[in-house]
Amino acid sequence: MLKQMPDRLLRKAAPLALLALMLGGCASQSPSAALWLTPEPQPVSYRTELAIARLSEILHRAELSEEQSAQLYYDRGVMYDSVGLRTLARLDFMRALRLKPDMADAYNFVGIHHTVSGEFDAAYEAFDSALELAPEHEYAYLNRGIALYYADKTELATQDLQRFLALKPADAYRIVWLYLVQSELSQPVAKQQLIQQLQLLDANDWATNLVLFFAGQLSEKALLDSVLVDLSSPQLLAERLCEVYFYLAKWHETQNRPQQALSYYKKVLATNVYEFVEHRYARLEMARLRGETPIDAYVDEP
Repeated sequence: MLKQMPDRLLRKAAPLALLALMLGGCASQSPSAALWLTPEPQPVSYRTELAIARLSEILHRAELSEEQSAQLYYDRGVMYDSVGLRTLARLDFMRALRLKPDMADAYNFVGIHHTVSGEFDAAYEAFDSALELAPEHEYAYLNRGIALYYADKTELATQDLQRFLALKPADAYRIVWLYLVQSELSQPVAKQQLIQQLQLLDANDWATNLVLFFAGQLSEKALLDSVLVDLSSPQLLAERLCEVYFYLAKWHETQNRPQQALSYYKKVLATNVYEFVEHRYARLEMARLRGETPIDAYVDEP
């Protein structure tokens, strides 16, 4: 998971007894049997719903300055985005930018939404604006790199993702994204660099398993089994499944198994972990596999 910004919302922890019963003995399953790890869609936290309601009331009733209103629209947009209400989020981000045009974080989210809709030129413009306002905004480099990748501008995408990785070289997710993009240029070179970067990672970090898998040092079954290690909540299970199914789908694409890839992308979407990068782009990946145009058209406030 690549966390966009410190905007994680608190979630109510679910009972763990049933989870332990469900997962017992799974490590002995065959690769096909391991696919029963179908994620349970995560519910919207009541705290998020209450926060959205309170922000809406403040925006409609309180006397606010333009800067205060812009910040509240942005905050509500982040909450809408975290629960999959993307159109409402977009409208709030645009409202925030009309009131405060120098809000780099809002431009970053606008760029993400343009990317998901396949509107890449508009996405570049938004990310460029974010970086012009805040050159240190590292996630704008990630997201612009992803937009360039999906627009088949691979060399430019590689430059952005290399810069993103350089800011935190021991991050497994950054290593994997750079590998996925570099593989489009030269798979042997990308794999060689991946193996070198693997030495920087913490062996006890679950995400390291993703790098091990792409390096050919972990099987698909072993990667799936690793999802169950040291679980503390159903939420963590959903988050790991969101990630692992996305990257397995990407791998199956390279193996010319589009149907298996599509099956995994559907499992990613089933987690409802909307704020994860993997969930954001799963539907776009499915559209690309099917040769379709993204249907999530970007909308502005009428």
